[in-house]
Amino acid sequence: MHKNLEEKTFKTEYFYSGRIVKVRVDDVILPDGAKGKREIVEHPGAVAVVPVNDKKEVIFVKQFRKAAEKVLLEIPAGILEPGESPEECAQRELKEEIGYRGQSLIKLASFYTSPGFSSERLHLFLAQGLVKDSLKQPDDEFLNIEVIHLKEVIDNIGNNMLEDGKTITGIVMACRLLKV
Repeated sequence: MHKNLEEKTFKTEYFYSGRIVKVRVDDVILPDGAKGKREIVEHPGAVAVVPVNDKKEVIFVKQFRKAAEKVLLEIPAGILEPGESPEECAQRELKEEIGYRGQSLIKLASFYTSPGFSSERLHLFLAQGLVKDSLKQPDDEFLNIEVIHLKEVIDNIGNNMLEDGKTITGIVMACRLLKV
């Protein structure tokens, strides 16, 4: 066992800078003194929201995800804008993706989505007291809304109804809090 697990970066080289992510390779000194390389995707962070209405139904979005090459059922989510709080982002995403705002927003968790290669930190919320708001989907997002009772979602959670990690985590945590 090692007492010190920290790696020290001695060189960083950027290979790509896009609209959402930057990709870099860090040369590091490992805890035992050996050298290594770490490929890192820098991400500004994101928010995901489990919107549950008064009937205990979840309002999902269905959209094609290029990386998965398929349509996935997901909870509303989006990238944090510079200077935006996670709570502000959560309300913005609810409005943009499903046309609601939450009167109650409860933070469920914050976690790294894939810390082996990405700096993305996701802030997960439960939204209740949903109030209809104008739907303002961005021009580059094509999605459909699907409403499913929480019990049905839980009954099918292992049957590939949900394949998105943030959505599975959000549903499980919301059910725990709501005692479903």
